[in-house]
Amino acid sequence: MFDRPVGGDASVLVSVDFGEPGYEDSLQELRQLVISAGLAINGTVEGRRPKPDPKFFVGSGKADEVLATMQATEAKVAVFNHDLSPSQQRNLERLLEARVIDRTGLILDIFAQRAQSHEGKLQVELAQLEHLSTRLVRGWTHLERQKGGIGVRGGPGETQLELDRRMLRIRVKQLREKLDKLKQQRGMQRRSRRRSQVLSVSLVGYTNAGKSTLFNRLTQSGVYAADQLFATLDTTSRKLYIPDGGPVVISDTVGFIKHLPHALVEAFGATLEEAAQADLLFHVVDVASDNRDDQIEQVNLVLSEIGAQAVPQILVLNQIDRAGIQSGLDRDEYGRISKVRISAKTGEGMELLRLALLEHQQSLFAKQPTSYQDA
Repeated sequence: MFDRPVGGDASVLVSVDFGEPGYEDSLQELRQLVISAGLAINGTVEGRRPKPDPKFFVGSGKADEVLATMQATEAKVAVFNHDLSPSQQRNLERLLEARVIDRTGLILDIFAQRAQSHEGKLQVELAQLEHLSTRLVRGWTHLERQKGGIGVRGGPGETQLELDRRMLRIRVKQLREKLDKLKQQRGMQRRSRRRSQVLSVSLVGYTNAGKSTLFNRLTQSGVYAADQLFATLDTTSRKLYIPDGGPVVISDTVGFIKHLPHALVEAFGATLEEAAQADLLFHVVDVASDNRDDQIEQVNLVLSEIGAQAVPQILVLNQIDRAGIQSGLDRDEYGRISKVRISAKTGEGMELLRLALLEHQQSLFAKQPTSYQDA
């Protein structure tokens, strides 16, 4: 029986095992991504290779198998569990006579569907254009006619392809300028919070680990939360007050994933900077996941990439109700809370998180003067 969301295009998944660890987890994650994108899964084609084929990535024989599977299942889209080169993608589309999406393109499609805020839409568009720029090559032969005139129509002798490239560069420049302004505004807000001695906490973690559910539980908010990958993209911040402490600003950030496209990390720089500039990170982990250790490692890799590796971090082991373990906390060798076991869904252990916030707040602002200027 096909897994077919209402209105979803039929797809065939293509995954190649190159002998690297975590292959089955990666394939299962691809299935979740495809469903999150609203596509139906009509079949899966798997194979083993020592390295990618230069022309079709999977080799000509396996490419023919993908074609036969798509024809038999009437699938319209081939989704690859890997990143394809522009030439590989074009070659496959010619052979299959269907749309071919690689892993990066799939994640970009999901982000485009989920972005709600103005900033989120700008970031997604920038990431899409950066990805598209590598695909603007001679595959667009139907557009390569000469154009005359000036301005947006191109100069004398400028082909449609050259015009498309130039317009893409102009739009990318505009988007970067707009996002830089938003980044400056965020910086001003952070400086204001620090002068007021407001603790800044960012929720980070692998996608679908329960960050938005935890955010709602802590702040009594109504942020959208669902059992799907990348349920929310836009950073949301709320203020709460800790008894015997003071105000805390909690920010819910976009979830991370293995092989998160670099274009997305770069485009979401203004948003992800909230984590890099935070006073404390709550690293939310699905403790019931068999792959939790690898997910923790992947999140830490992205945190390092955005310059947040030095920010103090508390590991929040979420979903203890599913794992069948009790709430509790662990402290490091210096007596600081380093790990908390909770259930954001049931509320069990939430008082331990508030204790962690209070202790970090008291420790941080006890070391700082009551008023200061940021460097």
